[in-house]
Amino acid sequence: MKTFPLRLKPGQDLRESLEAAVREQGCQAAFVLSGIGSLVDARIRFAGANEPLLIRGESEILSLSGTVGVGAAGNAGQGHSHLHMAVANAKGEVFGGHVAPGCRVRTTAEVLLALLPEWVFTREADAATGYAELVVKPREG
Repeated sequence: MKTFPLRLKPGQDLRESLEAAVREQGCQAAFVLSGIGSLVDARIRFAGANEPLLIRGESEILSLSGTVGVGAAGNAGQGHSHLHMAVANAKGEVFGGHVAPGCRVRTTAEVLLALLPEWVFTREADAATGYAELVVKPREG
């Protein structure tokens, strides 16, 4: 395991940028150890919901955690990430759930990743849950 701190800049998509950072480090699997920052128009999907909630305006990332799984180099669209976060809006109301695509960084996102170069994360259908669940495999080669 190797730790990798990074800062995301204004306008970057949180999820896409984390997946790109892992890929750029030559890895296919990582965990988010810590994450804070701010977003514009955060998108969070609650448990059991089909669509994410749009939290309009500015919000603060209170916590960010989860797994980041990416396809092999050249497969930029093969994300297998599962991220959760808690955010507070400008009124101090807190929302938490799954990080949906489209969460844009407002001023900064400061994230510490644990890179796992020996492993690959994928998602496969699990009959017991009805969802695509994490599958951990040793990286070949």
